[in-house]
Amino acid sequence: MCWSATADLVAGAGIAGVGVACVARARRVGDLPMAALPLLLGAHQLVEARVWQVGGGAGPATAVWAVIALPLLAAWVPLAVLCAAPRQAWGRSAIPVLCGVVTAAVMAYAIATRPVRAEIRGHTVGYVVGLPHPEALIAGYLVATVGALLLSGDRWLFGFGVLAAVGALVCWALWRLEFVSTWCAFAAVCSVVVFGWVRRRPAYRSAYSP
Repeated sequence: MCWSATADLVAGAGIAGVGVACVARARRVGDLPMAALPLLLGAHQLVEARVWQVGGGAGPATAVWAVIALPLLAAWVPLAVLCAAPRQAWGRSAIPVLCGVVTAAVMAYAIATRPVRAEIRGHTVGYVVGLPHPEALIAGYLVATVGALLLSGDRWLFGFGVLAAVGALVCWALWRLEFVSTWCAFAAVCSVVVFGWVRRRPAYRSAYSP
């Protein structure tokens, strides 16, 4: 994953296909944002394949990649969990949602006002984004994305969150300069767990459904 344009194309097409199946099988409107997450992550890998093809740089593919990876995912994941959760679980989702919205706003402003550049580094892609207070923003990003999944109260989404957390630690330890790229690729692969989540969801939301 993310080792070449071909790897991104194959993986992206496969994950996007899983996303299409998830959306097709979703039986509740509130589940659609989470069901569509693999579709978004698969499309994201396809965008990175284009970044490979053009040799990185600061072109449109790089900008689109950064928008999806940073502000869009920071807001999408916690809001998707909130939409899928029963009303009594909304309280525990408040912190990830708040972190996601604030983090997404700051990241979107940084991308809109500062240059974003992709650099091909051997078999990985590194993205240079002029984020203010990057450590705090990455912490908020992980609370919004991984934290929302871990606090979802659903065992499938919790499992997805555990895999994403492990992936974040591994990617940070091995590829610090390419952390966002490699973690997003890992999360895309792990998002096949969402298909199992969609399959087991009831067609209606009861007072006791997760």
